[in-house]
Amino acid sequence: MKAVCYTTPGPLDGAGALKDIEISIPSAAGHDLLVKVRSVSVNPVDTKVRGGRPTIETDMGILGYDAVGEVVEVGEAVTLFQPGDHVWYAGAINRRGTNAEYHLVDERIVGRKPESLSDAEAAALPLTTLTAWEMLFDRLRVTDPVPGVTPSILIIGGAGGVGSIAIQILRAMTDFTVIATASRSETQDWVRALGAHHVVDHSKPLPAQFTKMGLDAPGFVFSTNQTQNYVEQIAELIAPQGRFGLIDDPEGGMNIMPFKIKAVSAHWELMFTRPIFGTTDMARQGEILTEMAALVDAGKIKSTVTGTLGKIDAATLTKAHKLIESGKAKGKIVLEGF
Repeated sequence: MKAVCYTTPGPLDGAGALKDIEISIPSAAGHDLLVKVRSVSVNPVDTKVRGGRPTIETDMGILGYDAVGEVVEVGEAVTLFQPGDHVWYAGAINRRGTNAEYHLVDERIVGRKPESLSDAEAAALPLTTLTAWEMLFDRLRVTDPVPGVTPSILIIGGAGGVGSIAIQILRAMTDFTVIATASRSETQDWVRALGAHHVVDHSKPLPAQFTKMGLDAPGFVFSTNQTQNYVEQIAELIAPQGRFGLIDDPEGGMNIMPFKIKAVSAHWELMFTRPIFGTTDMARQGEILTEMAALVDAGKIKSTVTGTLGKIDAATLTKAHKLIESGKAKGKIVLEGF
């Protein structure tokens, strides 16, 4: 089967960067499904792994996490799916990725693809959905109010893949006032269209903008990127006893001492944690994807895909990685077919 891999970590113009390969089709066993991949999306994690992590035996340097495809074979312990089912999922970072014609994935982290979306539209959503959902409801526990604070949340990086879906989940499932950051007119229009009540510019001081717009201190702040640039501003504007969450890797570390005076709690989210450690609640990811599919098919959530670059091969994936690394991506980038 066709696949795309990297051999040594480093830049896209390096000798070990993305290349096309041919490997054998794996077989399904245990809880695994063998999926014929139809569409994938590219996430920042793809570029981070390719740029900095040596290849490991279990993944052969094959990246890719989001996928939509058709089940063609099931392991002996599988109970939730059968050949012919159309599925979507985000995979596991410690296993071979989805940039391949066929892919093995544990059934417990898989959901049935929304019927109302094309393969490309659906491929944009699984990883960002799981990240946003787990952050909002499992880490920040937004359904547990901060005492005395009107329900509101600030999302830093609202136009990115995770921010784009977090805005929609909040609007579909809560009565929160959603404040999102975006710095360009194009991305500001994008987050408003997704449902953000207010938009602030993260290239300018945030507390001053809150004051000028007459916005109350949010009980929750969700930072999706460049967190190291905003810690002190977050500490200034967040409500006492608020909750702060992040998903990126702050350059140079992160000093959270400014949070102490307000007893602000900090929460990190990694949607790969459950599959990496095989946690007892690992099947919750399949359940989340099932709930999201229902919201999509009910018209309450729309795909965040903003471009289909072409087929799944090394040349097209290189273009996608470059766009992600530019920091100017809006929504999600997908590839379709081999």
